[in-house]
Amino acid sequence: MTVLLFANGDLETITWIRPYLASASAVIAADGGSRHLWRLEHLPDLVIGDMDSLPLQVRAWLAASNVPLIRHAREKDETDLELALLHAVANYEDDVLVFGAFGGRLDQTLANILLLSHPALDTRRIELLAPHERAWLATAETKIHGEIGDTVSLIPLGGDVLVRLATGLQWILKEEVLAFGPARGVSNLMTAELANISVASGTLLCIHTKRTWGR
Repeated sequence: MTVLLFANGDLETITWIRPYLASASAVIAADGGSRHLWRLEHLPDLVIGDMDSLPLQVRAWLAASNVPLIRHAREKDETDLELALLHAVANYEDDVLVFGAFGGRLDQTLANILLLSHPALDTRRIELLAPHERAWLATAETKIHGEIGDTVSLIPLGGDVLVRLATGLQWILKEEVLAFGPARGVSNLMTAELANISVASGTLLCIHTKRTWGR
């Protein structure tokens, strides 16, 4: 079981999300992320945010079904997605999947990715999902299930990362440092259906992109 969060980024296609909805323990929308659920015709369990990004038809749809709204002032320090993530980890024990975290404004996309490093969220696995890729943080051991030819990018966050071992990839890493800044860890390729990454120190942003994306 997982908690699903919907942010207000871009989602051109949505049908790939339906299987996740069937097994969700909770579905939460961060303000304008409600519009993705409206397209899916799936009501959220609640909506969190300042409610300044809700289209009128979505607002009416939520009101007609009495979906709970947790309102925050527009003048706040947190983004709507940050508030939704904090609510999710405080009220549920499940892992969290986030949809709609990418696209639109670059500042929002970067902030959404960096939220993975929020100290209040480090007890939970949180993944950002798009149709052909997913992103999460690794500070110890992580496994990547995919197909031969998929792309795996390992990007240090906040400083250098010592990779104890990375296998199942075309370019194996063993007791090697990925420095913060250089792009050395980008665009590795899976040579097996399972890749194993072991981090000795530092924080690694893992991005798994399906080869079917074609770019």
